[in-house]
Order: sequence, then C-alpha cells, then structure tokens
Amino acid sequence: MTRRLVDLSIYLENDVASDPPGLEPKIDYFTHENTYEQIAPFFPGLQKKDLPDGEGWAVERVTLSTHNGTHLDAPYHFHSTMDAKAGGKKAATTIDSVPLDWCFQPGVKLDFRHLPDGHVVTAAEVEAELARIGHTLQPLEIVVVNTRAGSRYGHKDYVSAGCGMGYDATMYLLERGVRLTGTDAWSWDAPFVHTAKKYSETGNAGLIWEGHKAGRDIGYCHIEKLHNLEALPADGFFISCFPHKIRGASAGWTRAVAIFDDRLMAAA
Repeated sequence: MTRRLVDLSIYLENDVASDPPGLEPKIDYFTHENTYEQIAPFFPGLQKKDLPDGEGWAVERVTLSTHNGTHLDAPYHFHSTMDAKAGGKKAATTIDSVPLDWCFQPGVKLDFRHLPDGHVVTAAEVEAELARIGHTLQPLEIVVVNTRAGSRYGHKDYVSAGCGMGYDATMYLLERGVRLTGTDAWSWDAPFVHTAKKYSETGNAGLIWEGHKAGRDIGYCHIEKLHNLEALPADGFFISCFPHKIRGASAGWTRAVAIFDDRLMAAA
C-alpha cells in the first residue's frame, strides 16, 4: 500500500492578511515562563521555583470567527433555506448537521490559475476544464478550484486575488451530485472589490454572492482558504475535511488534507 498526505490548510496566525481588516484572527500566546499565575490558584502554597525548571504550561487564547482560517461553510451560511430545486425548500443545514460522508470523498481539482482576478467562472468553463483533464464527475466527489489567490496568500492583495465561481458554474457541479467544493481564495465567489464595481455599474444585487446563493436551490458546502492546491494532480486522491462541531453555526474550521492511497482509490 502507498499512502501520501498533502496538507491543504493555511495557518491560523497573527499578522497575515488572510481576511479583510478587522476580521483577522487574534492569538495570544502564554509561554512556560509566564503561566505560573494560572497554575498557582490550583495548588495553594506553590512557588514558581517549585515547578520543574520553574516552568509552567504553554497555552494560547484565540479570538476567531468561524470563517477564519481554512474552514467549511455550511448551507446555513449562504441562506436561511436550501434545496428549492432539489425536493423542496427546507431549513438550511448548520455545520453540526452536515453529513459526514460529504467530507471524505475522492477529490477533483480544476485549475483556473490562468483566469484574471475577479473573473466569474461559468458552467462552460467548468465543462471545458473537466474535458481537458479527462474527468467525468461522480456524485459526492469533492471539487476544489485552484486560483491565482493561492499564490498570494501572505500578501496584502490575497483577499482581492483570484477568480470566483458563478451561480451557473456552481449549479453545474451541484446538478451532477457534488455536495462539497473548495477554493484557495478567500471566497468561493469573486472577490468583493470586483463584484462591487459590477454592482455599482448595473445595480444588480443578484451578482452579489451568486455562487454561494446557489445553495438556495441545492444545498451544499464549500471550503474556503485552502492551500497548496498546486501540489495536487487533477484527480486520483481523497480529501478529508471534517468540520469542527459548533452547534447551530454557519461554518467550522477544518484541517483539510489530500490523501493519496492506492487502496482507497481502488475501493472508490
């Protein structure tokens, strides 16, 4: 058996432009040298010098949105309802109720790194890319999109970089049984700065978050802020992306990993 793992997740870290200003994660680090005060109340009479080498524990306090870092968006994030075109409108699923079998499936990578920032991918472009890589979509496959944004992580223009997936492109995937997608960009949709310009020119609010809003018609999840997608081939791997179980939430953090395993692929 041959098995290889590829980490597809970004770090949760301070001082990196992974989100728009004011929405970044914040991590406070407490080291072995400065946590005696946390330990002492549990053990009356304890002195710092009594601890081995005078060291306490290391611990961190993290202030996060559920949409910081590499995370899985639930249908509830997109809209209050889902499945209007898939059996009838119903309440949108929150992250704690997302089917686990959506989160561990064969992966497919679409390479859209050549497309300009702000471009909205169409169904025809998805179909053409699938033809180029010679892949026929199967239900529940996880489709990830490699955009130019992946090369801009850690740079100030990351949030505005990369193409986005339009409504028609997203529906093309969902109508073929895909229920979980992903991108290395900040958003599944085109960056807001580009959409805002189109909205100002047209006044068409339907352009805003059009890929996300496909979830109104067919419920689905997507992963945002993936990393290292350029290391993947077009197919021949599994993706594991189980979300943190946050009750009633719109998203959950995930350590997304690509798994190359001959035995798994043979079983699929």
